[in-house]
Amino acid sequence: MDPSSISAIPHILILKKQALQNKVLINNYIKAKEVRVISETGEQLGVMDIFLAIDLAKTKSLDLIQVTEKVEPPVCRIGDYGKYLYSLQKKERKAKIKTRTELKEIRLGFNISVHDLETKAKQAEGFLKDGDKIKVSMVLKGREKAMGEFAKNKIISFLETIDKLISIKVERELKREPKGFTMIVSKE
Repeated sequence: MDPSSISAIPHILILKKQALQNKVLINNYIKAKEVRVISETGEQLGVMDIFLAIDLAKTKSLDLIQVTEKVEPPVCRIGDYGKYLYSLQKKERKAKIKTRTELKEIRLGFNISVHDLETKAKQAEGFLKDGDKIKVSMVLKGREKAMGEFAKNKIISFLETIDKLISIKVERELKREPKGFTMIVSKE
């Protein structure tokens, strides 16, 4: 037995262990008697006996990977198992990135001017286009707390300005809190 084949044995054992953990069946772990085989180039090779399919994969120094078991016979692909796992991980990461939404906060001051409201609205528009939700908050200090209606009108005018730029929907209604007003909006 040459030294290169000895070093390959632990690598194969690691791959088999990973296959069992990830529920991706390869080579001799596939339980079906017959499988539908797809070549490494994507060509349909048809339905064949499992042992014949494994031998075909071994002659090309590749693995027989079970892609789906939901159909009868299960679909298997001839390919490199490591590359297949990497492509699955890549798909998972891409899906995770698409579902990511953050909550961004826009703080409005009590005495904010009309121009500053428009600037904040453009900033909010950018957040909404990125798919994030926005928490609009106005902190009230001292005597400002007594002028709640004025603060509500400022927030409502801010929302109207955003709505002109991009259509929005209210996730959480305008709520009075001890330190001021908050609400959450997102893109429609």
